[in-house]
Amino acid sequence: MAEALFILLGILAFLVFILIVASVKVVQQVERGVVFRLGKVQPQFRAPGLTLIFPTIDRMTKVNMQTVAMGVPAQEGISQDNVSVRVDAVVYFRVIDPVKAIVNVQNYNWAISQVAQTSLRSVIGQADMQQLLSERETINAELQRIMDQATEAPWGIKIQRVEIKDVSLPEGMKRSMARQAEAERERRARIITADGEFQASKRLAAAAEVMAQDPASLQLRLLQTVVEVAAEKNSTLVMPFPVELLRFFDRAAGGDQTPREGNPRTNLAEHIAKAEEELAKADEASSIASADDVPPVPGLEPRKDKMGITPPAEDSGTPKQDTGQWGGSSYGD
Repeated sequence: MAEALFILLGILAFLVFILIVASVKVVQQVERGVVFRLGKVQPQFRAPGLTLIFPTIDRMTKVNMQTVAMGVPAQEGISQDNVSVRVDAVVYFRVIDPVKAIVNVQNYNWAISQVAQTSLRSVIGQADMQQLLSERETINAELQRIMDQATEAPWGIKIQRVEIKDVSLPEGMKRSMARQAEAERERRARIITADGEFQASKRLAAAAEVMAQDPASLQLRLLQTVVEVAAEKNSTLVMPFPVELLRFFDRAAGGDQTPREGNPRTNLAEHIAKAEEELAKADEASSIASADDVPPVPGLEPRKDKMGITPPAEDSGTPKQDTGQWGGSSYGD
């Protein structure tokens, strides 16, 4: 009899131990426990730590409260400007009400994925291609607002952030955009160049006005330029010519442009051209004739011989007297 009582007490102790072990649950720090008692959810969820439940009538479901990053499969759609695009994104969310997340939706992970896909296609249709490429922050905020309205109140899930990862365009559209970007860069470069030339021309005009008021500054600038050119290693010889002399001759030649009888006037260019022509003729004649046969050049001094004596000009009506020696020669009229 005593042995049977001892066995019964042992069985009861074992059952109590099993019941205690089954009733003790551990909730992790990142989790919350939702308890269903006889199929009815308890309004108060269990906090992290050690908690007790009735093994036969209670069932506890643990809910992760950490932020979850979920990738959204790439969605194809047509933008507002009728461009076919392919967009994929990533969604960051966390459970803020574990009771709603368990009771109101069967599988909140799959449900959020579907909401993200439909919201992404909707936003693609409402935005044009330029907005999808350059205004991603606005698109992300709109996606977050749409998804948050669908998940926070009914499901107890907060959408923390939505990011568009990639926007794929057709190859033809990529080439068109590349040509457009190149044209835009060329346009900006031309505008910058034109603006620089305009500013430089204004500065040059101002400098010209200052130099016109003070001719000495113009001459100084000319000398500076000659010094800079001469400093370089080249074979070019630069001879500065006084600008004032050109202006003087120009004014003198331009004072009276009407030729008069007995006093013909020509401009400075004609005088210079005529002098060069006469010099060329004289040099050519000196190479084939003697010194006495060279005709005098108008406006130039007579040539001297080796002894420093200037031979007189030939006169067709006056015979030339020759004594035979240059050193003691005397010329008659």
